[in-house]
Parts: sequence; C-alpha cells; structure tokens
Amino acid sequence: MTVPMETHPEPSVSSLPDYLCPPRTLVMGILNVTPNSFSDGGKWFDSSRAVAHGLAMVAQGADLIDVGGESTAPGRKPVEVEEEIARVLPVISKLSEAGVTVSVDTLHAETAQAAAAAGASIINDVSGGIVDDTMFATIATLQSRYPQLSYICQHWRGSPEVANQLAVYDNVAAETWREVESRLELMRHSDIDMRRVIIDPGLGFSKVGEQDWEVLANLEVFLQRGYPVLLGPSRKRYLADLETAASDRHARDDATAAVSMFCALHKVWAVRVHNVAPVAVAVLAAARLDAHRHSC
Repeated sequence: MTVPMETHPEPSVSSLPDYLCPPRTLVMGILNVTPNSFSDGGKWFDSSRAVAHGLAMVAQGADLIDVGGESTAPGRKPVEVEEEIARVLPVISKLSEAGVTVSVDTLHAETAQAAAAAGASIINDVSGGIVDDTMFATIATLQSRYPQLSYICQHWRGSPEVANQLAVYDNVAAETWREVESRLELMRHSDIDMRRVIIDPGLGFSKVGEQDWEVLANLEVFLQRGYPVLLGPSRKRYLADLETAASDRHARDDATAAVSMFCALHKVWAVRVHNVAPVAVAVLAAARLDAHRHSC
C-alpha cells in the first residue's frame, strides 16, 4: 500500500539552526546519566564522569550529545521528574558551556523546559508527546523563546513493558509513518514550528524480529517527507543474530557501525549511538563515497 506523500512549506535554511542543515549525517552520542539503562546504566551516573565522557565522545567525532536521566528499557521503574532533572541538568549545563550541541532524552515537559533553560538545543521525546500531553504546548512555548530549539518525535506505541505485544503490523514502515504523521498533525495544531521537528521511526520500540530490518530497508518512506530523520541503531536486539553481534550488547558495535553507514548513505540526518569512534569513521566514509558518486 502506497503511503501518500505529505507536502508542507519549504523551510528557509538561513532561519534554521546549523545542526539542522549539516553537510553529512551527524553522529549523536548517547550519554545515559542513569543507574539502569540497557547498555551502560550506572557507568556515567556521576555527573562529573558523565561530562568527561560527553566531551570524550565529542573528541571521538560526536556532533551532538543526547543526555538522558530516565531509562526506557523493559522493566525499568519510572523516575520522578525532580530526580530526572537533578540528574541531567548539571551535565547539560557543563556540556553546553563547553560549546557542545546538547539534546535531552526525556518524556516529560517539565524536564524539557528545565533542560532548554540549561542550554539544551534539542528535546528528544521517544514517546512523541504521548506520555506527557503537555509536551507539545511546552515545545511551542520553548521554540518562541529559544530560536535554536528543535523537537524529535519518535514512533511509540506504548511503554517498554507492553511494547512487544503491540508489535503487530501489516506493513511496518508504512504504519509507523502513519502513526508518526498523526503526531505531526497534532503538533501543527499546537503551533510548533514544523521546520524544527525531526522524526525517528523508533528502531527497537514496538518492533521485534525482522521488523527493524524492514524499517531500515524502507527508509525512503520517512526520508521523502521533508523532515530530518534520526535513527537509533545502536546495540539493539535486532543486531543480535548477526555473527559479529553475538549476545553481548557491546559486541554489537561493528554491526551498529555498518548499519550507521547504510543510514548515512541514505542521507538520514543523524544516527544515535553508544560507541562514537567507529560510527564517526563510518559516516565520514559514507560522505566520501557520496562525494565521489556525484563527481562523475
């Protein structure tokens, strides 16, 4: 089934933040300031260590750092907003002061507001405004206050506890897009600046088995809509059956780099990853290939 293509006003490039108009796919480094994230929970829970790791990722080639204070892994316990803010704000402030473009990974409008005031340029909401119904109104207000602020809307069908039960599709890419588009429509009615909206198909969220691969194989469904596209391929379960990925999440970094290069060759806006160095090389290689492909 063909998904009809949406049309909307072409943004003025000069009015957009530089990070939304990159010459190549960007690398977003993941910085979990949590005790229980699925890949590195607890490792960067101390704020000073978290800041040092964020700066190290920038040195390795990260263009953006995504700071999260609440795990969305299956079985995780929800964190009080006050605790989430206490975790992420010192890290966001220090990285922003150092000139790093910072994103905050949060489901909560109150955290988004505090993060923007502390210097975050991007609000990365993996629920696409579903968890907190005040998120869209908050984003509209924040964008009027902070011209550099953008919002990432990810595909989401439910919390991690029930997400796999909801992974039923006839056409996973087309249905994922339609559900994202329904959130975009609500954003338009909330007066959000749609030029500063990024979409994320949500690899590993309400998708199991081959469904993540189907999304990757059909990236054009998302890329043709005119929005920057973020992909989070890093260390997720869909990579586990590859020979190089094994069962250890950290052993999936080679596969993550390979998928990231594929994404870069397809001109996604950014890839969100744990291990920056190999992905930074993969993205640069993709840019080099693309330059030669168009030089003939």
